[in-house]
Amino acid sequence: MDLTETNARGLVLLGCGKMGSALLKGWLARGLQPQSVHVIEPHPSDWLRGTGVAVNGPLPPNPAVVLLAVKPQMMGEALPQIAELASESTLFVSIAAGTSLDRLAGFLGAGARIVRAMPNTPAAVGRGITALIGNSGVSGAQLDLADALMAAAGQTVRLESEAQMDAVTAVSGSGPAYVFHLIETLAEAGAAQGLPPDMALQLARATVAGAGALAEEASEDPGTLRENVTSPGGTTAAALEVLMDPAAGFPALLPRAVAAAAARARELDQ
Repeated sequence: MDLTETNARGLVLLGCGKMGSALLKGWLARGLQPQSVHVIEPHPSDWLRGTGVAVNGPLPPNPAVVLLAVKPQMMGEALPQIAELASESTLFVSIAAGTSLDRLAGFLGAGARIVRAMPNTPAAVGRGITALIGNSGVSGAQLDLADALMAAAGQTVRLESEAQMDAVTAVSGSGPAYVFHLIETLAEAGAAQGLPPDMALQLARATVAGAGALAEEASEDPGTLRENVTSPGGTTAAALEVLMDPAAGFPALLPRAVAAAAARARELDQ
């Protein structure tokens, strides 16, 4: 990850909540110099103040990158603060859900170089995944820079069109919450079967985390991995008969959930 130009010209971070902090930790660990980072954050944490980055001070006139990490509903208030930084050589990277490239350009100017990125919360432990798409003004080198910055928090994928971003938001952006809810309900089900609640939660957490790691690292597809665990007429088969029910199981529930999230993402950009 070559941060030479970013260290020389500076990086502006607009908003430093959970996701902004997770990304900043990854960048600092990979060689971004604290004195090159300029954070705009109305409620800075003690951790942020202890990093050595500049907080709520003067901004560099021509930063290499401006990362937009504020909530979508705050864009109208926040972006005018940094619109004057827009130029051919400054890259804006937005991680706001449901905020299109055109809408961002409406705040920053038609000539702004903008990349939309959708990371997810496992970025906090370096296991996130981010989808990216740039507007027509973004150069190949700038898209590579955005990719490298987001790779500090995990994997990256590049989209073919911005129309795919709502589906990404619904699958990987919101997806961790679906998995956390699975852990919650699996633990509750274990407790209902007689396990101590803390033991049921430990079993559920470790099972979901371990299965996820296996699914990512194994050469087999998830369907094959599922079949490998399932003996005909056994306990897993009995459970999967419920979970795979076409009317009431995962095949019915998850498409509805993802469709609802994607629809809400589209509404946010109205």
